[in-house]
Amino acid sequence: MKTVASWACGAALAMSLTLSGSAFAERELTVNERVENLLAQMTLEEKIGQITLLSNVGDTTGPTPDDAMQARKFELVRSGMVGSLLNVVGVAEARVVQDYAVQNSRLGIPVLLGYDVVHGQKTIFPVPLGEAASWDLAMMEETARIAAREAAAQGLHWTYAPMVDISRDPRWGRVMEGAGEDPFLGSEIAVARVRGFQGKDLSAPDTIAATAKHLAGYGFAEGGRDYNTVDFGTVTLHNIVLPPFKAAIERGGARTLMNAFNVVNGVPATASVYLQRDLLKGAWGFDGFIVSDWGSGMEMIAHGFAEDRRESARFAMLGGSDMDMESYVYLEHIEELIASGEVPMEMVDDAVRRILRVKFELGLFDDPYRYLDEAHEAAVLGAPEHHVSARKMAERSVVLLKNDGGLLPLKKTDRIALIGALAADKDAPLGNWRAQGETGSAVSLAEGFAAAGVKFSYSEGAKVQLGTAGFGNPVIVNTDDRSGFKAAVAAAKAAEKVVIVLGEAALQSGEGRSRSQLGFPGVQQELLEAVRAVNPNVVLVVMSGRPLVLTWADENVPAIVQAWHLGSQSGHALTNVLTGAYNPSGKLPMTFPRSVGQIPVYYNHLNTGRPGPLDEVFWSHYIDESNAPLYPFGYGLSYTQFSYSGLSITPTSTGANVSVTVTNTGKVAGEEVAQLYIHDRAASVSRPVRELKAFRKFRLEPGASRQVNFTLGPEQLGFYTGDGAYVVEPGWFDVYAGGSSAATLTASFEYRP
Repeated sequence: MKTVASWACGAALAMSLTLSGSAFAERELTVNERVENLLAQMTLEEKIGQITLLSNVGDTTGPTPDDAMQARKFELVRSGMVGSLLNVVGVAEARVVQDYAVQNSRLGIPVLLGYDVVHGQKTIFPVPLGEAASWDLAMMEETARIAAREAAAQGLHWTYAPMVDISRDPRWGRVMEGAGEDPFLGSEIAVARVRGFQGKDLSAPDTIAATAKHLAGYGFAEGGRDYNTVDFGTVTLHNIVLPPFKAAIERGGARTLMNAFNVVNGVPATASVYLQRDLLKGAWGFDGFIVSDWGSGMEMIAHGFAEDRRESARFAMLGGSDMDMESYVYLEHIEELIASGEVPMEMVDDAVRRILRVKFELGLFDDPYRYLDEAHEAAVLGAPEHHVSARKMAERSVVLLKNDGGLLPLKKTDRIALIGALAADKDAPLGNWRAQGETGSAVSLAEGFAAAGVKFSYSEGAKVQLGTAGFGNPVIVNTDDRSGFKAAVAAAKAAEKVVIVLGEAALQSGEGRSRSQLGFPGVQQELLEAVRAVNPNVVLVVMSGRPLVLTWADENVPAIVQAWHLGSQSGHALTNVLTGAYNPSGKLPMTFPRSVGQIPVYYNHLNTGRPGPLDEVFWSHYIDESNAPLYPFGYGLSYTQFSYSGLSITPTSTGANVSVTVTNTGKVAGEEVAQLYIHDRAASVSRPVRELKAFRKFRLEPGASRQVNFTLGPEQLGFYTGDGAYVVEPGWFDVYAGGSSAATLTASFEYRP
């Protein structure tokens, strides 16, 4: 193997370190100077290699694959002509690939290794929507930091996360991967997660480059159907869709972005000059690089936008997509497009420049093997302290939706019937996108109960899925096997309390897993009703990657806990919440609908011209369903109670200072998320009925009060017009403070700059 020392003597690195005999003599060059020096030496073929991202070819140490495409890919990797690879994981494999790159390429340019590190690498944390329910930005940054540490220990440099798409439709399976429906909360979480992945110094060997995805509008897929068309106006684009991307770049420092599968205003995002060149690289000054989503280059043909693969390559490069992931259109056609003059060489140079810049920032040119240490890999993966953080994060992600009669917390001496296949499932809690999380490695709730000394008997009741599902295969749902009902009902009848765990298996939410119905899959609802019929003291634990329709349960079950897919430490965390060892503090990052027919249902909607309610039918409503959600955005209960009082507003020259007093009126300590919303009564663009503008999470002892202060300035009071201009207009604003978006404590002020 070529050593670091010998590699450092190569032409590319040597010339990129210093300039002698000039004004730059005896001075270390900046990253941009090093990039320009290297770029000047590269051939067009070498540049095309840098703008190409391919997936792992398998065993790079073995014989050439038989499949023609795989064989071609194999030779490109082995000859050092691929700039980036995804799905190469582990120090041993990464070293082989890096050797190919630095030894066999003319300039010794290191390869960039990427992977979907979405909610953990080896230690798995709650799915991102679950983490968002914690409203705990520090913890989310910490879990991303741990994920980066473990990923880097496996030789990785780059993750395709965080997903910052705003979505109002829980039918879309990928809501599990995002932060929910609100652009303010989504922006804060985007910043926290980017900072966690990238750390304070991207060149440190325990950091990885983050990717804010998917630019733009992917979460607005019509019908909640993945990869589907989106259609929204420019006001929605600038005020709802784009803010998390802007925050991820400007405040988080994200070094890469991924474009989206969908069209925006009729143009595939991969070819959007407006999004990628005018906005991102222009107005926002982004100097990292944009990578396409898997195959989106060639998918422009199916969109009816590009005639063939050649045209796809031209549109993608002209549109500003710097790196082509797994569609091969740059590899096949950029050279001829340059020769014909259809693509300017300057655009290719700009794309390569951006990619090289990130590689330099990662420190790969200083030491391409800096991430490759087997002993470190073994020590870091799944470290005990990582699991401590996983449990803490999981506890904070749980949302208590209902607790009539104080059924919770459980007493360890209660005779409990624990029912449901998911209660003993050690894989479902890992969720989708579990990276290198080991199948079946999660702590189940049954194990958590046993470890904590909870007195219980277990009954499966009914399977959720039949067999196992692969990442690319649909889950086979149990729709007719009720053979376990009798035992479950008997167990429920003999118990003081029932804890029943229902919901989705790990791969029933995520990419490609949209649902038209949002009840419990299969026969689980029947099981719930059978158990409830013999014992009313039911605690329903919902394990899912998205909001489900829980209307029947809300009407018939006294206690409901939203548990998401909580990751490696799921069982211990859930046990702590259910027994009161941890007082639940989660708040919903997405609205829960009463029925699928309400979707999209979200809190920050426009008021319409006929908001009602009226005694006649001519107002915006359903004749068979309430407009109101089952559980609103920002909602979540505790084992204690919090009251809000003394809302005070002091106008300033730039906005207003707001204060409110929060008091713990209950008998136990707890954490509350105080939320501040505004409504702009009259503006040049219709504004939502409420918009989240600030929040604070804090702990209060029983009887204690805290005055919470917020500042409303131009950043909070303004909005984007349809042409993308940001304006702050004078006028009256209503302010709401409370524990959810349904807060009733309100006051108003007039803003006159």
